[in-house]
This record gives sequence, C-alpha cells and structure tokens, in this order.
Amino acid sequence: MVATFALLFVSGCMSYRSPDRSTWSTYLYGASFTDMTETARIAKKPIYQGRGGKTVAEVSDQNPGMEYGDKNQNESAMYVEYMSELESALYDALRRPGLSVQRAGTDVVVILVRDAIMELNAPEISADGDDNLGTIAKILKKYDATFVEIAGYTDSMRDTNAARAFSLDMAERVGVYLSRYGVKTARMFIVGRGSARPIAAQDEWGRLTNRRVELRISPVR
Repeated sequence: MVATFALLFVSGCMSYRSPDRSTWSTYLYGASFTDMTETARIAKKPIYQGRGGKTVAEVSDQNPGMEYGDKNQNESAMYVEYMSELESALYDALRRPGLSVQRAGTDVVVILVRDAIMELNAPEISADGDDNLGTIAKILKKYDATFVEIAGYTDSMRDTNAARAFSLDMAERVGVYLSRYGVKTARMFIVGRGSARPIAAQDEWGRLTNRRVELRISPVR
C-alpha cells in the first residue's frame, strides 16, 4: 500500500515531456499543416464531421425565438454567443504572465509567449507550460465545435529556414500536447510562420514576445 501511494505521488509530481519526435506524426494524424483559411475550413469540415465533430448549431441551446426572423442574423448571434462564452472561459482561466486572450471578429485568439509554455534553454514544454496548456485543453474539449489553428512564430532571425523550422517545432509540440490531452486533431491546423507578423519591437524585450505560439479558435459553421 505504501509503495503504491509512493508511486502515485511520484507520478503526480513528474513533469510533462514531449514524446519522441518520431511518434509525432501518430499524435498529429488528422491535423492539417496549412493556414486556417476559409477554403481550408470548408475542405476540412467533412473530415471533422466524419470523426464525430459537430457544428455550433448542433451543440448550442437554441433560443425558440431564433425560429423567426432573419436566418443569417440568428445564426450570427448564435456563433457570437458561443464564442463569447469560450472567450470568457479562457480569459478567466488564463490571467497569467505571458498569456493573453483576444477577440478577432467571431474568432478568439490566445497568445502564448514562448517563455510561458516552454523551458528557457530547451525546446520542451515547461512545468508552467504544462499547467497553462492543460487548462487550455480542458476548455477546448468543452467548447469543441471549433477549429483551432496552432501557429508558431519566432523573433527576427537571419536564417529564414531555421526560423520557420523553429516556429513549426513549437506549433507541433503544442499540437502534440493538446492531442495527448484529448483535443481532436481533426480540428487542428498547424503552421510555422517564422519571424512573420511580429507583435512587438525587435529589441531585447520585444524579441521575447515575438517568440510565441498563437491559437486561433474559429466556430464550425
């Protein structure tokens, strides 16, 4: 009994470690390695639905009043309400350094600065990252009528190929984590954008901010 308790205690204290890279394709099977454009979402929707995925309309509690009036306006209101609930859940749970939740139209964007999710000097999920990504995984599983684009970014680097590879590694590493914790890969788009789209100056502090992973969450219509 004591030995069993000790084993459970040690297991509970063990930090997360990404599986061997050779297995990543297994964990990410079903994910799309492309930008989450409207065309890509339309193409992915039958695959998503074929694996049990549902649209926002299928999971939302329909207001009886929505049977009347303009259909497009009613559907738009439904998407806004669903995504507003998701945004609030993420915002309340992620009030931590290096994390931010933003609205972009109907979509919700979560910005994860690299230092908030990964080891300082190693390409590995940190203890804080395990906690942060675990929280995100739980919320994504609850609000599962959504597509998720996982995009990695770096600071300015001379070698653009290295920057893209580094940013893709971050995005894939996060994708593997979410997959292992129950987020369906049929929802995922994974890309590495290198040093594109900086959100801060390329000075000492800004470079730390530009090294990041962004989760763009979009409703399945």
